[in-house]
Amino acid sequence: MEQKRSVKQLVAAGGLVYRTVESGIEVVACDRFSPQLRALPKGTPDPGETREQTALREVGEETGLDVEIDGFIQAIHYWFSPKEENQRYYKSVYFYLMRPRGGDVSRHDAEFDSVAWLPANEALKTLSYENEVKVVQKGLSMVAQRPRA
Repeated sequence: MEQKRSVKQLVAAGGLVYRTVESGIEVVACDRFSPQLRALPKGTPDPGETREQTALREVGEETGLDVEIDGFIQAIHYWFSPKEENQRYYKSVYFYLMRPRGGDVSRHDAEFDSVAWLPANEALKTLSYENEVKVVQKGLSMVAQRPRA
């Protein structure tokens, strides 16, 4: 008889960090080489943190950048079940549009092997998760709607 797996809810927050350069908009992507992964920075809250505080801290740690929130993009939701656990997870990740105020991607933490600025169209083609591609698309549309300084 198959044992029913319990469901655990998880919450995380992260960001789409962007900047405008002469050639267009660039965004930050985080790479892991094994297993291969390209993703947006995100992570889980520390006790007592708001979603915004979590997003600012996690993006700062994972990218090496000092960032500020420029708006809420959207939340994504998905299920996953690690093979080694008798557990199902339902995860919600809240993404914020962010601008850099300082720092350097060379100072990212060890969670990723590489963190880099990419042209937005390259990020859209190479991110590992389709739901994060949609976050980037929506974030870029928010940037496009902003008045030019």
